[in-house]
Amino acid sequence: MFELRRLRLLHELSLRGTIAEVAASLSYSPSTVSQQLALLEREAGVALLEPDGRRVRLTPQGRMLAEHAARALDLDERARAALTAHTGWQPVRLAAMPTAAETIVPAALTLLAERAPELRVELAELAPEESLFELWARRFDLVIAEQYPGYTRERRDGVVHELLGDDPIRIALPSLEPPTPLAQLRDHAWVMEPEGTAARQWAVQQCRAAGFEPDVRFDAADLTAHVRLIAAGHAVGMLPDLIWGDEPSPLTVADLPGSPVREVFTAVRAASRDDEAVELVRAALADAFAAHRRVSP
Repeated sequence: MFELRRLRLLHELSLRGTIAEVAASLSYSPSTVSQQLALLEREAGVALLEPDGRRVRLTPQGRMLAEHAARALDLDERARAALTAHTGWQPVRLAAMPTAAETIVPAALTLLAERAPELRVELAELAPEESLFELWARRFDLVIAEQYPGYTRERRDGVVHELLGDDPIRIALPSLEPPTPLAQLRDHAWVMEPEGTAARQWAVQQCRAAGFEPDVRFDAADLTAHVRLIAAGHAVGMLPDLIWGDEPSPLTVADLPGSPVREVFTAVRAASRDDEAVELVRAALADAFAAHRRVSP
């Protein structure tokens, strides 16, 4: 009989690629991970790992067992969800992109305090590029993420997306400037999210479609920094309405060509869709987002 904790380590190694990354993800030491995988090899009776330079990689038998481990972990998750009604709710681990963590999540927690006061929610603020992978790897139970028009995110097996709604994206300018069409901002300095993010790629494409290459002088993951740089008159940018919460924007905003929106969605593993606690949190997030949209300009 295989020990489920060791199977999870093998599964994590198949996802993350190195023992060091597995150890960091699960808060173990690398030596503990190596020892447990060695014990799993003894249980299996075949080599699961082989040297790959200074690292290790899975053998064909290791890859096969990692696939079985993923199914075993799914079954374990489904069984725990089925027992929730009798054993009490486990904490729901939520990862949210910054704009949602600052606006939608607090409102959802207020709803949950009324609907299920004994339910514990643990929040981490992460970019979608990281949070969706970590959901797949079982670090989180629920994720709030987004995707931009024309930039559909990777759909992983066993992960289910559910749309919360649309979030308009607009040009943001200093408050003393008038609303200005995108094509007339070619000579302005820009603030954008870091290279490699969907938000950055999408924003650059909007500028190129308007006939110019943006002068991106400021690169920041925190949209609060975007707001402050724009408010101080140092840059212009593109910001989603969700960043303002239920308050009016302190900046001048102007519509982009075509009035684009990003899609805000939740993601869960298929194995936890029947988990009552996860569904309660997802429903509260949906209600909080709907309430935000009703009061937004």
